[in-house]
Amino acid sequence: MTSPTAWNWQTGERLLALDDPEEWDAAFERGERSLGTAAIGLAFNCTLEEASPRIIRAMQLPDVAQRGFAFTAAGTAARLNGALTPELYAALRAEGPGRRSIAVNAIDDTLTFVPFRRLPTWLKCWSVVSTVRNKLDAWRLSFSYAVTDAWKAVRRR
Repeated sequence: MTSPTAWNWQTGERLLALDDPEEWDAAFERGERSLGTAAIGLAFNCTLEEASPRIIRAMQLPDVAQRGFAFTAAGTAARLNGALTPELYAALRAEGPGRRSIAVNAIDDTLTFVPFRRLPTWLKCWSVVSTVRNKLDAWRLSFSYAVTDAWKAVRRR
């Protein structure tokens, strides 16, 4: 375990090396800053079961930047473990999978690094919906570019 004096809760320095869930809990109780950053450290250095409840608590912080880091921690956990806990899946679902959601990158990481068969049903459905939406967007852009190119060719004549 890293020495607590090495962690700077004000600046976030060295918090990506945080490997002590109890230190995170104590910092949460003290109302320290950079708890979302420290949650990423827990995702890197602790088991999923140890990090998960702290990541979920960090997802509820009032500071939107630190909440964003908490969702980054969830994506990191998905990358490293190839799975998430049911509670993390529920937190991602509660935030919503849409393009404007703070959870969009964590959900994308989960879809990339967790095998499809291990995803909850709602995330499997979202995977299909987002794939279809992305394909339709690609076709729309291709059509738009083709029309623009055709219009330029007609104008040159």
